[in-house]
Amino acid sequence: MARTFKRDLLLSIFFGLVVFGFLIAGSVFGNVHGKKLDTKLISWLAAAGVLFFGVFFVRKVAHIFGGIVERRTIPAAGSAVKIILSAVGYVLILFCVFEVLSVSVERLIVGGALTGVIVGIAAQQALGNVFAGLVLLLARPFVVGEHIKIRSGALGGILDGYVVGMSLTYVTLRSEGILLKVPNSVMLNAAVGPFSKEDQNS
Repeated sequence: MARTFKRDLLLSIFFGLVVFGFLIAGSVFGNVHGKKLDTKLISWLAAAGVLFFGVFFVRKVAHIFGGIVERRTIPAAGSAVKIILSAVGYVLILFCVFEVLSVSVERLIVGGALTGVIVGIAAQQALGNVFAGLVLLLARPFVVGEHIKIRSGALGGILDGYVVGMSLTYVTLRSEGILLKVPNSVMLNAAVGPFSKEDQNS
């Protein structure tokens, strides 16, 4: 495992340096709007290089950090970190490609911000569950298989059950023989503690 981690780290550094080299070459020597064919060719080749090697760089970095989180927490948390880092990394690589091709990034950012606000409002509840799931997976106030007690107004008072599963959207509880899917946002806002023998006797 140590060899695999070292190899992935070296590959990510290599791909990062290659991307940086293409970015510098395209920005300094290329000019996609110029009259000379060689400067246009340099810009397009540099943009292709940034895009091609940038994808490998992002994948390696996401794999490294996702693996670290997965070993320290649970596989679901590692997968979530991989997805988030990949999404952010691909956006940054795309902006680098636009920079090499002299595309106005400001307009794209404004348009993307407006789109992000609209999508965020439309998917507010779903995104809230995803981010709450990340907090639960990293903070680990409870683990799968644990018998817990939950105090929440959204759940109508006090609820106890065994944690059967955890995902980015729901926590699955077995309570009184029934499987319940509780949204992560509700679990994050609830008071959660272990179910003790005193609770069972009361």
